[in-house]
Amino acid sequence: MARSKEFEEIEVLDKAVQLFWEQGYEKTSIADLVEHMGIHRRSLYDTFGDKQALYMQAMNRYGQTINTTLEYRIKGSETAREAMESIFDFMIEDLDSAPAGCMYVNTAVELGLRDNAANEMTTKGFIRTEQLLARIIRQGQVAGEFATSRDADELAELLHNALIGIRVWKRTSADLKKLHRIAKLSMEILDR
Repeated sequence: MARSKEFEEIEVLDKAVQLFWEQGYEKTSIADLVEHMGIHRRSLYDTFGDKQALYMQAMNRYGQTINTTLEYRIKGSETAREAMESIFDFMIEDLDSAPAGCMYVNTAVELGLRDNAANEMTTKGFIRTEQLLARIIRQGQVAGEFATSRDADELAELLHNALIGIRVWKRTSADLKKLHRIAKLSMEILDR
């Protein structure tokens, strides 16, 4: 008779996300995962596969969580400018309870082109963020909030780069005033 699972997959996957996000892929051992997730080694392998497969699932879960949060913040904004400011504020302040930085950025730096699956996942995540930013920019341009002299997709790439920089700075002891100043100056490109 097969034993029933004694854990919720999403709950333990979120614990894996937290650990991988905090420590990175290479520093995190199976023993670390078993302890942090609170499941048996056999359950980890039976449910998630090997460490690489678990990492990809954790990356996917991270992306879903961040995208859901960003969409929620955007829908709660009355203007495109407010939506963009909300995204910058989220990256600067609201992630204080989470590990430092961005799991996608951390993965790109740690694994880069050495791991095709991780590279593909981070690239797709970056593209989704740029598409989201471009959508906000287009809305702002149509509403007359943002200048139309520049292409929304190119502006999104530039603002995404600023967001990545902010997330890297969050891995240091950077002053929040500095990060807000970077955000404010970055957004000024929308008015030119």
